[in-house]
Amino acid sequence: MDTISPLITAQELLELNASKIILIDARAGANTFENYQKEHLKGARFVDLNRDLAAIPENPVNGGRHPLPSAEEFAKTLSALGISPSDHVVVYDDKNGSNFAARFWWMMRAIGHEKIQVLNGGYQAAIQAGFPKNSRNETFEKTDYPSQEWKLALADIEEVEEARKNDQNIVIDVRDKNRYDGLTEPLDLVAGHIPGAINVPLTENLDENGLFKSANELAAKYKAVIGDKISENIIVHCGSGVTACHTLLAMDYAGLPIPKLYVGSWSEWSRNDREMATKK
Repeated sequence: MDTISPLITAQELLELNASKIILIDARAGANTFENYQKEHLKGARFVDLNRDLAAIPENPVNGGRHPLPSAEEFAKTLSALGISPSDHVVVYDDKNGSNFAARFWWMMRAIGHEKIQVLNGGYQAAIQAGFPKNSRNETFEKTDYPSQEWKLALADIEEVEEARKNDQNIVIDVRDKNRYDGLTEPLDLVAGHIPGAINVPLTENLDENGLFKSANELAAKYKAVIGDKISENIIVHCGSGVTACHTLLAMDYAGLPIPKLYVGSWSEWSRNDREMATKK
């Protein structure tokens, strides 16, 4: 099991020995921990985006709204969750993987953890398949996850500045088209997009049922988008480096190399007096 699919179906999850996996609840929205306490998949351990998967700055001008914590700090989070490097981990959210589940998956992969999967269809799919729920506290022992370094490629704002002007590079913006076009901006101060970036909304990774499209469909889609560009010359971003991970997950599922993640994304770019564009 050194190499496994980044996605797991609800039926596959049901068939696994529950004692052999660690479930992570990464649901989004208001009152996430209270909702987790009310009901979660049996055995699931809770993670919070702001507390566990980001190092929130005083000013988003420095790294955007959800910069990464250090890999060392993330290892401490995994220790607190009782995860060891050899563990098989499955993470779910309730937003088709696009919120915190894909971010957690990317961070795990980025420190070299291979046995990490996102539940396709998320919480809803598991409940529909008959996976047991729990409203009691989950008990588990803490571990000592060794300190790590980020091993997957990252891009900073200066690299994006250069890449957007270079024909050998491609910058992909996964936000919805209205945000890319500058027609609306619910989260950041300015609407628009990075000039030169192309818009490939993450919602296009999913079928009409909210499940990821097949690996073959996604491979054909992204090969058409990136052409002959090598992964080192592809940068993917969103608003704050969270939902971009959904597209990185889709590309990995499609059998393509994982491109660079620009964690600062639009939330950093739009606060740094950089050139900005909207739909003409």
